[in-house]
Amino acid sequence: MNVLVAGGAGYIGSHCVRQLIAAGHRPIVVDNMIYGHTKALLQNTPFYHVDLLDETKITEILKAEKIDIVIHFAAFCYVGESVTDPLKYYKNNVSATVSLLSAMRSAGVTQFVFSSTCATYGTPTTLPITENAPQKPINPYGQTKLDVENLLKALSHANGLSFAAFRYFNAAGAASDGSIGEDHSPETHLIPLAIDVALGKRAHLELYGTDYPTPDGTCLRDYVHVDDLSRAHIAAFEKLKTPGTQLFYNLGTGKPTSNREVISAIERVSGKKVTIIEKPRRAGDPASLYANSSKAIQELGWNIQYPTIDSIVKTAWAWHSKNPNGYADK
Repeated sequence: MNVLVAGGAGYIGSHCVRQLIAAGHRPIVVDNMIYGHTKALLQNTPFYHVDLLDETKITEILKAEKIDIVIHFAAFCYVGESVTDPLKYYKNNVSATVSLLSAMRSAGVTQFVFSSTCATYGTPTTLPITENAPQKPINPYGQTKLDVENLLKALSHANGLSFAAFRYFNAAGAASDGSIGEDHSPETHLIPLAIDVALGKRAHLELYGTDYPTPDGTCLRDYVHVDDLSRAHIAAFEKLKTPGTQLFYNLGTGKPTSNREVISAIERVSGKKVTIIEKPRRAGDPASLYANSSKAIQELGWNIQYPTIDSIVKTAWAWHSKNPNGYADK
């Protein structure tokens, strides 16, 4: 199929483009390049440098490229920034998505895959988190994603839109061939920050919170490889052919990993020491977040190829050790 990948020059989007090609589909990338990387694009993949708020242009692309399905990765995702600048997040994550969906309606495209987040659940009351857990976001980022989920349900009822919304846990890792990886500015994710210390780019890693009610006192999170995430999106395609289909899936390994365990994995894989400085807890960080992803496994036949933190970290280390300055090194 012809697949429009919104945000296809970003971290998860660029990995999904490669998985789409491997599965025999034809990806077409649109990205405003605020956080995208030109060097993450493939030379023979059609690319349009355009913002989703340009509804007229997006409509033209959807028609010209004969798009069958849209995958939407183009969101801002810094939780702290969403608290200090909520307008930025509502404009990009909600308004731009409304524009994209309007363009799809104009072009007659009725199948949609949405990159959502476990942040829609807020602070969970039970673990592991299932898809029917209460959704009570505690920050604007999570709220914008939930707002889009609710819009998708309304459009499905009103116009027969078929969609799948994937609620990610902690995306991590890099392409197995080392061609692309994680390069954010600013970088806020634990694995690349700890790898920077192992590479000598940072003097130390700040470890926030060591007194949580967890086995080693640090936060527990569910790390899932970026290629595994990408394959789940593609696995949903067949189910979206029925008009009005509404699908919601958690994507995680279901195996909680503590911050200290992540650091230990990086030390094992790299053979380097990661110096840490312990800091107090950050406001809003739940002690534990991990998924029950059995629904995606059972309904989509989703196969997790990187089930352990070491297997994920190995791919991240391979990318960062060869590209310590990210795409600036390529």
